[in-house]
Amino acid sequence: MTNSLKKSNIDLSDFWRYQMNQIKHTTDTTDIIRSGKAVLGIELGSTRIKAVLIGEDNAPLASGAHDWENRLQDGIWTYTLDDIWSGLQDSYAKMAQDVRTKYRVEITNLAAIGFSGMMHGYMAFDKSGRLLVPFRTWRNTITQQAASQLTGLFQYHIPQRWSIAHLYQAVLNGEAHTAQIDYLVTLAGYIHWQLTGERVLGVGEASGMFPIDIKTKDYHAHMIELFDRQIADRGFSWKLGDILPKVLVAGEQAGVLTAEGAGRLDISGKLQAGIPLCPPEGDAGTGMAATNSVAVRTGNVSAGTSVFGMVVMEKELSKVYDEIDLVTTPEGNLAGMVHCNNCTSDLNAWAGLFQEFAECCGISMDMDRLFGMLYRKALEGDPDGGGLLAYNYLSGEHVTGLEEGRPLFVRRPDSRFHLANFMRTHLMASLSVLKTGLNRMLKEEGVKADRITGHGGLFKTKGVAQGILAAAMDAPVYVMETAGEGGAWGIALLAAYMARRQEGESLGDYLENHVFAGQEGTRMEPDPEDVKGFDTFLEAYTRGLPVERAAAAYM
Repeated sequence: MTNSLKKSNIDLSDFWRYQMNQIKHTTDTTDIIRSGKAVLGIELGSTRIKAVLIGEDNAPLASGAHDWENRLQDGIWTYTLDDIWSGLQDSYAKMAQDVRTKYRVEITNLAAIGFSGMMHGYMAFDKSGRLLVPFRTWRNTITQQAASQLTGLFQYHIPQRWSIAHLYQAVLNGEAHTAQIDYLVTLAGYIHWQLTGERVLGVGEASGMFPIDIKTKDYHAHMIELFDRQIADRGFSWKLGDILPKVLVAGEQAGVLTAEGAGRLDISGKLQAGIPLCPPEGDAGTGMAATNSVAVRTGNVSAGTSVFGMVVMEKELSKVYDEIDLVTTPEGNLAGMVHCNNCTSDLNAWAGLFQEFAECCGISMDMDRLFGMLYRKALEGDPDGGGLLAYNYLSGEHVTGLEEGRPLFVRRPDSRFHLANFMRTHLMASLSVLKTGLNRMLKEEGVKADRITGHGGLFKTKGVAQGILAAAMDAPVYVMETAGEGGAWGIALLAAYMARRQEGESLGDYLENHVFAGQEGTRMEPDPEDVKGFDTFLEAYTRGLPVERAAAAYM
């Protein structure tokens, strides 16, 4: 009896100690938020707008999200301005509500704010601030002529989704609005401009508009001249340098929240003006920050609606590759990127079908549980997918030369068709185009990567997509506990870096010392059988591309 009481007393003491620590943590956090020391990051991703509030230790305190989806309108993948602002305001409002629920306090001031969005695309405005044509997102593959001509002109790879390719294609098409352009910007830059009045971009985001000279950390001056000469006969009143945003690097202040901007972001009217903002960045830069992948010879793979792999390089490539884009880190260092338009959209559609079937059977199952179950089932599949074949092309894919996509699943009569192989096939398909491009960079060019970190929705189920990516790259892959935090946390870190960095402290040092100190993440080595299986699958995938091309042509 005495021993039981002693054990009970110890347990009770531990319980109360835990409770008191929780109360202290909540009180400390409340003070941080009330005193305006928290930092906010908001990222407008392809399917979700997410707001994340972080504390002085850079850990998330609260979040809010708004789901949205691009629409195919008159052959253009787009979001409306109403979509953008209603989604932004909803994500902020939900984050603020999360703060009220957890800490019983209102947000009135912040130490810093950062905005991020899908890179690239085309938002052109006239002198009155009017959007001239609907927002053309990165997903559009309608600029092949312009991209090819500019690549030849610059001797520098210009992808179809880059802003300069969209601009030049509009010029080649003779679109009347091109004569009226006063400002050309990306989604993140647009939001920042509307809330601060500043026409600026972070260098990483700017590198997806126009090539950056890594020596000057600014647009490549000679290429600007070449472009202006190329369109001189058009008689436009503008020069390219006049309509592009000013380039800033991480750590610089990029303006402050205006009174009008505060009211537009927080429609409750509680948020104060005057909060400093960091340079707006793209999802590539925020992915680097969120995975501690800004140093040379580090890389990351971001897998969500689209998928891209990046490695910060020691030197420039020996030649131009259509599969490899050259962008920069938020500090302006050169990185090679393989970007693929399609990743999880087809997987999400199949999961939705399985959820619908479960509901028909009277089983209620939330999507997180369903994804976890389906992904883990893939581990039981054959390394090569059992002879099944899938193409996840909801839209076109420039790496494989398709201007349009048709999601496609194919099997032979003798294929081993069961759920495990079905799921494994779709997971390998989601990374196959990425593998094609990364082979060029890592094997043909010999680009070195000491560490590759995976993040994004594909990696939420532990050990599944991580292992398949390790097989695809034939290299170890790390996934951190923060893998699901994504770009909203990444841009919050960039805002915190601007607000809190010490004099002379690099972004890499800040992340290493104040965010990721002691965090190695989970490392997964490639399984030799999985590597062999993925290679076999990729051979069949490559041979079958004419089938996908025919589907796009005849459906």
